Formats: sequence, C-alpha cells, structure tokens
Amino acid sequence: MARSLWTGSLSFGLVNVPVKLVSAVRDLDLHFRQIHEKDDTPIETHRVCSKEGNEVDYEEIGNEYDGVVVTDEELSAADPAKTRTIDIESFVDLEQIDPIYFDHPYYLIPAGETDGTVRAYRLLAGVMETTGRAALGRFVLRTKEYLVAIRVRDGALALTTLRFHDEVREVDELPGAGGRTKPKEVKEALKLIDALSTDWDPSRYEDCYRKRLQSIVRSKRQGGEIKMPEADPERTQPVPDLMAALEASLKSYA
Repeated sequence: MARSLWTGSLSFGLVNVPVKLVSAVRDLDLHFRQIHEKDDTPIETHRVCSKEGNEVDYEEIGNEYDGVVVTDEELSAADPAKTRTIDIESFVDLEQIDPIYFDHPYYLIPAGETDGTVRAYRLLAGVMETTGRAALGRFVLRTKEYLVAIRVRDGALALTTLRFHDEVREVDELPGAGGRTKPKEVKEALKLIDALSTDWDPSRYEDCYRKRLQSIVRSKRQGGEIKMPEADPERTQPVPDLMAALEASLKSYA
C-alpha cells in the first residue's frame, strides 16, 4: 500500500467519512545524478550571492516578488487554515468537467476498518457511482489549499486536484483555433479518424522514452556504443497538398 499523505475526513452534509489520501500514480522515471565527468564526483548545489560571490546561509535568504520583499513570517499570513476535512461543496455530472482542469490524481481510502467507517465510505462511493456525479470540494495539503474533484473508480474514491479557471488559457489566445475548413478535406479527415478509432485501452500505450533510456543505460553498462537516431526531415515539413496527404493516409489504413 502507498504511503498515506494526509489523514482526515470527507464531509458532506452531516456525514463524515474518515479517509486517508494516497497517490494514485507511481514515479517510474529514471532519475540521474549530476556528476563531474572528469572524476565521477557528484555535483553539489550552493546558494551564492550574485553580488558578493559568497555562499548564503538559509537563514539569510529572503523572498522578493515584483520588487517587494516579504519575510517568511509575512508569507505565512496567506497560509490557509490547516483543517483535517475535505468539505464537499457541490455535486456535478462528471462529464461536465473539462479534462484540462485535472491536475494530480490520488485515492481516498477508509481511515480504519471499523464497520461505521467502511459503511459510510461504501455508501458515498455507491451513490456517486449510481448517479454518475463527481463531488467538488476543497482541502489543505501541506500549506496549500486545493480545489478537488472526487469521483468513483472501480469502487474506490479517486480525488484529483483541479486547476482554477483563471489558470487555464482561453482558446481565443491561441493561433489557428476556429476558422473555416474545406468540406472535402473534412470528409476525408472524418474517414481517417474512423479508420484510427478504437476502444480506450491504457495497457496498449507504453512509455517509449523510458524504454529508450533504459536501453541506453544497459548498453552503456555493457560497454556498447550509443547510436544517435537520424531525424526524418519530412516529418517536420508542412504538408504541400493536404487533400493528397489525407487520401494517402486512408490508403495506408485500408
């Protein structure tokens, strides 16, 4: 079982469900240390004053934003009240939440094995699964308050932190959004999408970059030579004839 990151209660109405928060994902990335290549010595990071050139003790480090210096004590005035409750403010249809707002996933598990705790947990999960609703609420993790969405995944409560609406860029800020398209190109593009359409199966998709890194490390350990991949210039060039490219793509999937 993953280590508990937070313990408290999930509150809706007058019902409190004791829960623990655990991460829903695992870090499988390869983490490299920085070393001095000449003698394989690890690199150390030091905080140095750019004016004096001397290392600065942590106690002497201040905080500055937009020309204003703020002390650690003053910064703490903005810290939210540290409660042990996830307060559900409302329920919404899960499909109404745009995935762009999703941030980091966690699981909520019962905090204890008493009959009352497990029953309350299962009741909330069962009702939410039946209605297809997600719960929106807030809670404090460490020193930050998060907006969260809680939904049911395979009988368990999954909590995902959400970005606030003003953190998401509006589409009208982006070039290329909207505009006109040619009917014939749309028709061919729809055919191509149909040809590539399948059911969602996450096990079909692997982290190819991590595999390539692992292969490089194995090869280096065995004294092998690392060959750099050759770039395909055609993959980065604009399509000269969009209709011809769509038709050729369809033929390749026929």
